[in-house]
Amino acid sequence: MANKKYVYLFKEGRADMRDLLGGKGANLAEMTNIGLPVPPGLTITTEACNEYYAVGREFPPGMEEQLKEMLAELEAQTGKKFGDTENPLLVSVRSGAKFSMPGMMDTILNLGLNDITVQGMAKATNNERFALDCYRRFIQMFGDVAMGVPHHDFEEILFKSKSAHDVKFDHQLDAEALKKIIAEYKKLYKRHTGEEFPQEPYKQLLLAVKAVFGSWNSDRAIVYRKHNKIPDDLGTAVNVQTMVFGNMGDDCGTGVAFTRNPSTGEKKLYGEYLINAQGEDVVAGIRTPQPIASLEKDMPAVYRQFVEIGRLLENHYRDMQDIKFTVEKKKLYILQTRNG
Repeated sequence: MANKKYVYLFKEGRADMRDLLGGKGANLAEMTNIGLPVPPGLTITTEACNEYYAVGREFPPGMEEQLKEMLAELEAQTGKKFGDTENPLLVSVRSGAKFSMPGMMDTILNLGLNDITVQGMAKATNNERFALDCYRRFIQMFGDVAMGVPHHDFEEILFKSKSAHDVKFDHQLDAEALKKIIAEYKKLYKRHTGEEFPQEPYKQLLLAVKAVFGSWNSDRAIVYRKHNKIPDDLGTAVNVQTMVFGNMGDDCGTGVAFTRNPSTGEKKLYGEYLINAQGEDVVAGIRTPQPIASLEKDMPAVYRQFVEIGRLLENHYRDMQDIKFTVEKKKLYILQTRNG
């Protein structure tokens, strides 16, 4: 079925397409369509996942061509190019079945970085340390979640570097330290996979998509579906979204918030955020986040916009919302919302 549509831009989807786009994909489409500041992206459908298994773990005919076509559309929307040496487009890759379930692939951030694009990013942001830190995180996430390289082996390399430089936090490591960590990470990757870390961004993307499809049939996911009587043939979608950066400096940040206090129901933003951080830093508990009320002091315009978006979302979904957000250079982006 080469003429079947396997890839949808967020702006082409709708809330009632959960079967095809998964819960997350349908939600991102819906948020895009009601005018929220959602970083642009695309969703590969659950049908593509089912057909991937039907033909013996191969992408269905036509899917890759559509993916390339939609990527070109994303490049046009963002003004950045995949694999570009000057201003590279970087994406996150997430799984997204109709229902969320354990055992599915975790998020990969900063996909599209390699030895060359990391230099382009350093130039574009005028911040070498930031670019190297993104690359370091990408190798670790890709190695761990897409290729099965043990997470703790990466963490050990990082821990040793922090000890050697006598620092407590990741963000205190300088560019030179990060370059050495990246070299160590690549050696670790090769030791476990038998291959060099992939430098071609499109190859990175295809491997990540395969890993999402593969996670649909992970042991944990299968057991969970059996236990909860969820059919095995729903399949998972894959969401590919333009990266926005909460870790570019002190005018950036990332966090999670409810549109009202979940304990008391008070209609006031409730949650926490970290300045100069990426998403996993908030949940990892490495640094202590600030309460969302402090955002009013740190970035008043962003806070006002956030309050307005919270109101818009509650009116639209008619329920309290649980929102993941990132601020890049004082610009607010909404990454996810769900009923709280």
